[in-house]
Amino acid sequence: MTEIKWGLIGCGDISKKRVAPGLTEAANSRLISVSRSDYSKAESFAKEFGADKWIENWEDLVTDIDINAVYIATPVFLHAEQTIAAAEAGKHVLCEKPMAMNRIEADKIIDACKANNVKLGIAYYRNLYPAVNRIKEIIKFGEIGKIVHIQSNNFENFNRQPGEPRYWLLEKKKSGGGPMMDMGCHRIEVFTNIAGSVKQVKSFNNNILFKREVEDSSIAHFRFENGATGILTSSHAAGESQDTLDIFGSEGSIHVPNLNEGTITIFSNKETRNEKNPKHPNAHLPLIENFIQAVLTDSAPAVTGEMGRKVTILLDKIYGR
Repeated sequence: MTEIKWGLIGCGDISKKRVAPGLTEAANSRLISVSRSDYSKAESFAKEFGADKWIENWEDLVTDIDINAVYIATPVFLHAEQTIAAAEAGKHVLCEKPMAMNRIEADKIIDACKANNVKLGIAYYRNLYPAVNRIKEIIKFGEIGKIVHIQSNNFENFNRQPGEPRYWLLEKKKSGGGPMMDMGCHRIEVFTNIAGSVKQVKSFNNNILFKREVEDSSIAHFRFENGATGILTSSHAAGESQDTLDIFGSEGSIHVPNLNEGTITIFSNKETRNEKNPKHPNAHLPLIENFIQAVLTDSAPAVTGEMGRKVTILLDKIYGR
Protein backbone atom coordinates (compact mmCIF):
# COMPACT_ATOMS: atom_id res chain seq x y z
CA MET A 1 0.00 0.00 0.00
CA THR A 2 1.45 3.34 -1.07
CA GLU A 3 -1.57 5.64 -0.70
CA ILE A 4 -4.36 6.00 1.82
CA LYS A 5 -7.70 6.30 0.03
CA TRP A 6 -10.20 7.81 2.44
CA GLY A 7 -13.89 7.63 2.97
CA LEU A 8 -15.25 10.38 5.24
CA ILE A 9 -18.39 9.79 7.28
CA GLY A 10 -19.83 13.04 8.60
CA CYS A 11 -19.44 16.41 6.92
CA GLY A 12 -20.18 18.97 9.61
CA ASP A 13 -18.29 22.11 10.63
CA ILE A 14 -15.12 20.39 11.85
CA SER A 15 -14.93 18.21 8.75
CA LYS A 16 -15.30 21.24 6.52
CA LYS A 17 -12.78 23.38 8.40
CA ARG A 18 -10.10 20.84 9.27
CA VAL A 19 -10.72 17.16 8.53
CA ALA A 20 -11.46 17.24 4.80
CA PRO A 21 -8.66 19.77 4.12
CA GLY A 22 -6.32 17.53 6.10
CA LEU A 23 -7.30 14.41 4.17
CA THR A 24 -6.69 16.20 0.88
CA GLU A 25 -3.49 18.06 1.82
CA ALA A 26 -1.59 15.22 3.50
CA ALA A 27 1.02 13.35 1.50
CA ASN A 28 0.09 9.85 0.27
CA SER A 29 -3.55 10.66 0.91
CA ARG A 30 -6.64 11.01 -1.27
CA LEU A 31 -10.27 11.65 -0.35
CA ILE A 32 -12.38 9.27 -2.44
CA SER A 33 -15.87 9.43 -0.99
CA VAL A 34 -18.02 11.22 1.58
CA SER A 35 -21.25 10.40 3.36
CA ARG A 36 -23.42 12.78 5.33
CA SER A 37 -26.81 12.57 7.01
CA ASP A 38 -28.08 15.53 4.95
CA TYR A 39 -27.57 13.93 1.56
CA SER A 40 -28.76 17.04 -0.28
CA LYS A 41 -25.51 18.71 0.77
CA ALA A 42 -23.22 15.75 0.15
CA GLU A 43 -22.53 16.49 -3.51
CA SER A 44 -21.37 20.07 -2.96
CA PHE A 45 -19.13 18.96 -0.09
CA ALA A 46 -17.59 16.19 -2.18
CA LYS A 47 -16.90 18.50 -5.09
CA GLU A 48 -15.43 21.19 -2.85
CA PHE A 49 -12.77 18.78 -1.61
CA GLY A 50 -12.25 16.78 -4.79
CA ALA A 51 -13.93 13.55 -3.70
CA ASP A 52 -15.11 11.31 -6.53
CA LYS A 53 -18.19 10.00 -4.75
CA TRP A 54 -20.93 11.15 -2.42
CA ILE A 55 -22.81 8.31 -0.79
CA GLU A 56 -26.15 8.50 0.98
CA ASN A 57 -25.73 5.57 3.37
CA TRP A 58 -22.55 5.26 5.42
CA GLU A 59 -22.98 1.46 5.30
CA ASP A 60 -22.26 1.61 1.58
CA LEU A 61 -19.23 3.81 2.13
CA VAL A 62 -17.44 1.42 4.51
CA THR A 63 -17.80 -1.46 2.04
CA ASP A 64 -16.55 0.57 -0.93
CA ILE A 65 -13.64 -1.36 -2.49
CA ASP A 66 -12.05 1.89 -3.66
CA ILE A 67 -11.18 3.02 -0.12
CA ASN A 68 -8.83 1.53 2.46
CA ALA A 69 -9.40 3.88 5.40
CA VAL A 70 -12.33 5.68 7.00
CA TYR A 71 -12.42 8.90 8.98
CA ILE A 72 -15.45 8.93 11.29
CA ALA A 73 -16.63 12.46 12.14
CA THR A 74 -20.16 11.79 13.36
CA PRO A 75 -21.88 12.27 16.74
CA VAL A 76 -20.50 10.05 19.48
CA PHE A 77 -23.43 7.63 19.63
CA LEU A 78 -22.60 6.46 16.10
CA HIS A 79 -18.87 5.88 16.60
CA ALA A 80 -19.01 2.27 17.79
CA GLU A 81 -21.40 1.01 15.12
CA GLN A 82 -19.57 2.77 12.31
CA THR A 83 -16.04 1.92 13.45
CA ILE A 84 -16.88 -1.75 13.95
CA ALA A 85 -18.53 -1.94 10.51
CA ALA A 86 -15.51 -0.28 8.89
CA ALA A 87 -13.11 -2.63 10.67
CA GLU A 88 -15.11 -5.67 9.61
CA ALA A 89 -14.89 -4.38 6.04
CA GLY A 90 -11.10 -4.29 6.38
CA LYS A 91 -10.73 -0.51 6.59
CA HIS A 92 -8.34 1.34 8.86
CA VAL A 93 -10.18 3.82 11.08
CA LEU A 94 -9.38 7.28 12.41
CA CYS A 95 -12.28 8.18 14.72
CA GLU A 96 -13.25 11.50 16.26
CA LYS A 97 -13.15 11.95 20.01
CA PRO A 98 -14.43 10.79 22.38
CA MET A 99 -14.15 7.35 20.81
CA ALA A 100 -17.34 5.96 22.36
CA MET A 101 -20.26 6.58 24.67
CA ASN A 102 -18.75 4.32 27.36
CA ARG A 103 -16.06 1.75 28.10
CA ILE A 104 -18.17 -1.16 26.83
CA GLU A 105 -18.39 0.42 23.39
CA ALA A 106 -14.70 1.32 23.47
CA ASP A 107 -13.78 -2.30 24.19
CA LYS A 108 -15.93 -3.51 21.28
CA ILE A 109 -14.27 -1.00 18.95
CA ILE A 110 -10.76 -2.09 19.96
CA ASP A 111 -11.63 -5.78 19.72
CA ALA A 112 -13.11 -5.36 16.23
CA CYS A 113 -10.04 -3.52 14.94
CA LYS A 114 -7.68 -6.10 16.41
CA ALA A 115 -9.72 -9.01 15.05
CA ASN A 116 -9.63 -7.55 11.55
CA ASN A 117 -5.99 -6.41 11.72
CA VAL A 118 -6.71 -2.74 10.98
CA LYS A 119 -5.23 0.39 12.54
CA LEU A 120 -7.31 2.44 14.95
CA GLY A 121 -6.56 6.05 15.82
CA ILE A 122 -8.51 8.52 17.95
CA ALA A 123 -8.58 12.24 17.10
CA TYR A 124 -7.01 13.66 20.26
CA TYR A 125 -4.93 15.97 18.11
CA ARG A 126 -3.56 17.97 21.08
CA ASN A 127 -1.31 14.97 21.70
CA LEU A 128 0.78 16.32 18.81
CA TYR A 129 0.76 19.98 19.83
CA PRO A 130 4.34 21.35 19.92
CA ALA A 131 3.51 23.13 23.19
CA VAL A 132 2.44 19.88 24.88
CA ASN A 133 5.53 18.02 23.72
CA ARG A 134 7.75 20.93 24.79
CA ILE A 135 6.13 20.85 28.25
CA LYS A 136 6.86 17.14 28.51
CA GLU A 137 10.48 17.81 27.56
CA ILE A 138 10.85 20.55 30.20
CA ILE A 139 9.43 18.23 32.86
CA LYS A 140 11.59 15.29 31.72
CA PHE A 141 14.77 17.32 32.19
CA GLY A 142 13.70 18.32 35.69
CA GLU A 143 13.45 22.06 35.16
CA ILE A 144 10.38 22.46 37.38
CA GLY A 145 11.08 19.47 39.58
CA LYS A 146 8.43 16.91 40.42
CA ILE A 147 4.88 17.58 39.20
CA VAL A 148 2.71 18.59 42.14
CA HIS A 149 -0.47 19.84 40.46
CA ILE A 150 -1.96 20.32 36.98
CA GLN A 151 -5.08 22.31 36.17
CA SER A 152 -7.07 23.63 33.24
CA ASN A 153 -10.05 25.90 32.62
CA ASN A 154 -11.92 25.00 29.45
CA PHE A 155 -14.78 27.46 28.88
CA GLU A 156 -16.91 28.06 25.79
CA ASN A 157 -20.24 29.87 25.96
CA PHE A 158 -22.47 27.45 24.07
CA ASN A 159 -26.26 27.30 23.90
CA ARG A 160 -27.73 25.93 20.67
CA GLN A 161 -31.43 25.53 19.93
CA PRO A 162 -33.14 22.54 18.27
CA GLY A 163 -32.41 22.50 14.56
CA GLU A 164 -29.21 24.54 14.86
CA PRO A 165 -25.80 23.08 13.96
CA ARG A 166 -24.18 21.04 16.75
CA TYR A 167 -27.39 20.92 18.79
CA TRP A 168 -26.80 17.17 19.09
CA LEU A 169 -24.09 18.00 21.65
CA LEU A 170 -26.89 18.88 24.07
CA GLU A 171 -28.82 15.63 23.47
CA LYS A 172 -27.61 13.09 26.00
CA LYS A 173 -28.44 10.01 23.91
CA LYS A 174 -26.27 11.34 21.10
CA SER A 175 -23.43 13.06 22.95
CA GLY A 176 -23.18 11.10 26.21
CA GLY A 177 -22.70 14.31 28.21
CA GLY A 178 -22.09 18.04 28.07
CA PRO A 179 -18.89 20.10 27.91
CA MET A 180 -16.78 17.57 29.82
CA MET A 181 -17.67 14.88 27.30
CA ASP A 182 -17.12 17.09 24.27
CA MET A 183 -14.32 19.50 25.23
CA GLY A 184 -13.04 18.14 28.52
CA CYS A 185 -12.04 14.82 26.97
CA HIS A 186 -9.29 16.61 25.04
CA ARG A 187 -7.86 18.03 28.26
CA ILE A 188 -8.11 14.67 30.03
CA GLU A 189 -5.90 13.27 27.28
CA VAL A 190 -3.47 16.17 27.79
CA PHE A 191 -3.46 15.60 31.57
CA THR A 192 -2.63 11.89 31.23
CA ASN A 193 -0.09 12.61 28.50
CA ILE A 194 1.77 14.99 30.81
CA ALA A 195 1.15 13.63 34.32
CA GLY A 196 0.59 9.92 33.65
CA SER A 197 -2.07 7.46 34.74
CA VAL A 198 -4.93 8.51 37.01
CA LYS A 199 -5.51 6.62 40.26
CA GLN A 200 -8.71 8.34 41.41
CA VAL A 201 -11.22 10.85 40.06
CA LYS A 202 -14.12 12.71 41.66
CA SER A 203 -16.47 15.12 39.94
CA PHE A 204 -19.37 17.55 40.17
CA ASN A 205 -21.65 17.97 37.16
CA ASN A 206 -24.02 20.93 37.33
CA ASN A 207 -26.60 22.93 35.44
CA ILE A 208 -25.81 26.43 36.61
CA LEU A 209 -27.25 28.49 33.77
CA PHE A 210 -29.05 26.28 31.26
CA LYS A 211 -31.85 23.76 31.71
CA ARG A 212 -30.88 20.90 29.42
CA GLU A 213 -30.37 17.13 29.28
CA VAL A 214 -26.63 17.42 29.90
CA GLU A 215 -24.58 19.47 32.36
CA ASP A 216 -23.53 22.98 31.41
CA SER A 217 -20.55 22.88 33.80
CA SER A 218 -18.39 20.09 35.18
CA ILE A 219 -15.36 19.95 37.44
CA ALA A 220 -13.19 16.87 37.85
CA HIS A 221 -10.56 16.29 40.54
CA PHE A 222 -7.80 13.82 39.69
CA ARG A 223 -5.20 11.99 41.76
CA PHE A 224 -2.44 10.55 39.61
CA GLU A 225 -0.44 7.39 40.23
CA ASN A 226 2.67 9.51 40.85
CA GLY A 227 0.92 11.38 43.68
CA ALA A 228 0.20 14.62 41.80
CA THR A 229 -3.27 16.13 41.73
CA GLY A 230 -5.27 17.81 38.99
CA ILE A 231 -8.38 19.91 38.48
CA LEU A 232 -10.21 20.24 35.18
CA THR A 233 -13.16 22.62 34.81
CA SER A 234 -15.19 22.49 31.62
CA SER A 235 -18.15 24.81 31.09
CA HIS A 236 -20.70 26.03 28.54
CA ALA A 237 -22.03 28.60 31.01
CA ALA A 238 -19.04 30.87 31.58
CA GLY A 239 -19.18 34.09 29.58
CA GLU A 240 -15.41 34.29 29.13
CA SER A 241 -13.78 31.73 26.82
CA GLN A 242 -10.70 30.08 28.32
CA ASP A 243 -8.34 27.26 27.39
CA THR A 244 -5.68 27.40 30.09
CA LEU A 245 -3.11 24.89 31.26
CA ASP A 246 -1.05 25.35 34.42
CA ILE A 247 1.48 22.90 35.80
CA PHE A 248 3.03 23.40 39.23
CA GLY A 249 6.20 21.57 40.16
CA SER A 250 8.35 21.31 43.25
CA GLU A 251 10.92 23.71 41.75
CA GLY A 252 8.93 25.82 39.31
CA SER A 253 5.86 26.03 37.14
CA ILE A 254 4.61 26.20 33.55
CA HIS A 255 1.70 28.38 32.44
CA VAL A 256 -0.15 28.32 29.13
CA PRO A 257 -2.83 31.03 28.87
CA ASN A 258 -4.22 29.57 25.64
CA LEU A 259 -3.24 26.05 24.68
CA ASN A 260 -4.34 26.51 21.07
CA GLU A 261 -1.92 29.43 20.72
CA GLY A 262 1.00 27.58 22.29
CA THR A 263 2.83 30.34 24.18
CA ILE A 264 4.21 29.00 27.46
CA THR A 265 5.81 30.75 30.43
CA ILE A 266 8.32 28.83 32.53
CA PHE A 267 9.15 29.83 36.10
CA SER A 268 12.08 28.04 37.67
CA ASN A 269 14.78 28.59 40.28
CA LYS A 270 17.12 29.74 37.52
CA GLU A 271 14.97 32.05 35.35
CA THR A 272 11.62 33.12 33.99
CA ARG A 273 11.14 32.95 30.24
CA ASN A 274 8.52 32.72 27.50
CA GLU A 275 8.54 30.27 24.61
CA LYS A 276 6.33 30.14 21.54
CA ASN A 277 5.31 26.71 20.31
CA PRO A 278 2.44 27.32 17.87
CA LYS A 279 0.32 24.49 16.55
CA HIS A 280 -0.18 23.82 12.86
CA PRO A 281 -2.84 26.13 11.32
CA ASN A 282 -4.89 22.98 10.69
CA ALA A 283 -4.75 21.15 14.02
CA HIS A 284 -6.00 17.92 12.43
CA LEU A 285 -3.33 17.71 9.73
CA PRO A 286 -0.42 16.44 11.90
CA LEU A 287 -2.75 13.80 13.37
CA ILE A 288 -3.87 12.67 9.90
CA GLU A 289 -0.28 12.60 8.62
CA ASN A 290 0.79 10.56 11.65
CA PHE A 291 -2.02 8.05 11.09
CA ILE A 292 -1.16 7.70 7.42
CA GLN A 293 2.45 6.90 8.30
CA ALA A 294 1.28 4.39 10.91
CA VAL A 295 -0.70 2.53 8.24
CA LEU A 296 2.03 2.71 5.59
CA THR A 297 4.79 1.60 7.97
CA ASP A 298 2.68 -0.81 10.04
CA SER A 299 3.39 1.07 13.26
CA ALA A 300 1.23 2.42 16.09
CA PRO A 301 -0.42 5.84 15.60
CA ALA A 302 0.32 8.60 18.09
CA VAL A 303 -3.10 8.22 19.69
CA THR A 304 -4.14 4.58 19.82
CA GLY A 305 -7.48 3.04 20.65
CA GLU A 306 -6.11 2.01 24.03
CA MET A 307 -5.28 5.65 24.80
CA GLY A 308 -8.78 6.68 23.76
CA ARG A 309 -10.19 3.93 25.97
CA LYS A 310 -8.35 5.30 29.03
CA VAL A 311 -9.99 8.69 28.49
CA THR A 312 -13.39 7.03 28.07
CA ILE A 313 -12.96 5.12 31.34
CA LEU A 314 -12.27 8.40 33.14
CA LEU A 315 -15.33 9.98 31.50
CA ASP A 316 -17.41 7.05 32.75
CA LYS A 317 -16.21 7.77 36.29
CA ILE A 318 -16.85 11.50 35.94
CA TYR A 319 -20.43 10.82 34.81
CA GLY A 320 -21.01 7.96 37.26
CA ARG A 321 -21.61 5.38 34.55
